[in-house]
Amino acid sequence: MANTYLGYHFKVEPKELGSEILVAELGEKPFESFIETEFGVTAYIQKALWTKDVLEDIFILTSPEFTVSYTIEEIEQVNWNEEWEKNFEAIDVDGICHVRAPFHEKTDAQYDIVIEPKMSFGTGHHETTHMMIQHLLETDVAGKKTLDMGCGTAILAILAEMKGAQPIDAIDIDNWCYLNSIENAERNNCKHITVYEGDAALLAGRNYDVIIANINRNILLEDMQQYVDCLNPGGTLFLSGFYEEDIPVIDASCTEKGLTYVKKHQKNNWVALKYVN
Repeated sequence: MANTYLGYHFKVEPKELGSEILVAELGEKPFESFIETEFGVTAYIQKALWTKDVLEDIFILTSPEFTVSYTIEEIEQVNWNEEWEKNFEAIDVDGICHVRAPFHEKTDAQYDIVIEPKMSFGTGHHETTHMMIQHLLETDVAGKKTLDMGCGTAILAILAEMKGAQPIDAIDIDNWCYLNSIENAERNNCKHITVYEGDAALLAGRNYDVIIANINRNILLEDMQQYVDCLNPGGTLFLSGFYEEDIPVIDASCTEKGLTYVKKHQKNNWVALKYVN
């Protein structure tokens, strides 16, 4: 007998950070798959495992910092591959870098990255990932020791290796991201990426020529000194995961620590900044 699923269609504001927190909380419940949508995320749970209080202690639903609403849909036997193919489109960055799933056709892009996301976070669709790819495409990273902090699905680490960076450390606090990054690095035949599960505490005693940090404003500000401490003289720091109105506080933190602003990419209201040490 086919399983019946309930699909919770969440609308989340602000979407990026809120959706990540929501998925992390729902992951502690019997929800078994998540798909990023235009307005937030859809979470699926088997009807047999559902209880009326399944959302009762989900903190973000009552947090004043976020606005979350949802509708519920009953679905007969979800075909997950079909759901992915419906919801995951290939990404083309300036005709140079192509990020795609295995079921997408290969193009003649110079950098062809194949990602098999188990959830769609970090697939390259978000503005911040798109802009960080742009920064990397414009930067010579050949032979440079690189850090991808908050690596997600490791797209940026993979692109860095394709452009000649090595060795590369990829770090994420989320276990799913850690495991998926390992798989995606192997899928793209990367030989110089080492993936770690953890936070900025892992940076003690390490040094890098290039640091990529696509996280969110509060974590960036909290960990900025650790990034600067392990950035080599003349090294480059790329920052994203925040809005245009956050630039003054981010810039103040960077400049007071001796970094020099170089360039900004902007897409919608999101920004990605480049600094040098």
